[in-house]
Amino acid sequence: MRVRKLDQPRGWGFVVGASILKPLLAATTKPDWIDGLRIPATGGCVVVVNHVSHLDPLTTAHFVYDHGRLPRYLAKAGLFDIAVLSGFLKAVGQIPVERQTVGAHGAYDAAVDAVRAGECLVVYPEGTLTRDPDLWPMVGKTGAARIALETGCPVIPVAHWGVQEMLAPYAKRVHLLPRHRVRYKVGAPVDLSDLTSRPPSAAEIRIATDRIMAAITEQLAQLRGEAPPAERFDPRAHGISQIGNPHKKNREQGRSDR
Repeated sequence: MRVRKLDQPRGWGFVVGASILKPLLAATTKPDWIDGLRIPATGGCVVVVNHVSHLDPLTTAHFVYDHGRLPRYLAKAGLFDIAVLSGFLKAVGQIPVERQTVGAHGAYDAAVDAVRAGECLVVYPEGTLTRDPDLWPMVGKTGAARIALETGCPVIPVAHWGVQEMLAPYAKRVHLLPRHRVRYKVGAPVDLSDLTSRPPSAAEIRIATDRIMAAITEQLAQLRGEAPPAERFDPRAHGISQIGNPHKKNREQGRSDR
């Protein structure tokens, strides 16, 4: 498992975060990093990742940090309203995003600026935890593709598996022990070189998004040793909201029916 030394000024936020997170994850996980050096050592890039647990932003940050980059995330704007978190999130350069509001465009602009400034931006292109029954990547949202086509930066597909054993999607109980094997695998940059018209059309953005999701799914299939479904799960086609806990809504609906 090869790693890369961090060669960037960290600031107090990353110093504090790493001093807490790395020992905690060392005690609770057995990391298996595969092809992590495919993440560019320098320069702006978008790292796109599957999302199976509320814990995987922490393990993903660990993975990216171990390969010499400081991860920047698009974080829910509501987290910045929590006093104890707001200062820390700002210190580590996280970008607040108000989903499904006009304010989301400001987050897009900030993400583009970060990539152009040479930052490593981590994006969950599904936009939320996967709703696929077998935890395969869903149909993606277009944000990562739009950022990539706007900046021309490399898009690095990453898949992981094992974190869901620590905390399943929407579960409340965390299982930290015994230590869980957490595997990450990085694919080659997604080729978007033929989608370079300015501005890109809606059709080109959708093609880019589908390529990104296919690249993530390919890496996950290799990790799991399984074939993915022929079609990616689309929550809208199943009448499932892409925001919030679908199980909670189902329970609330059940109570209202009684």
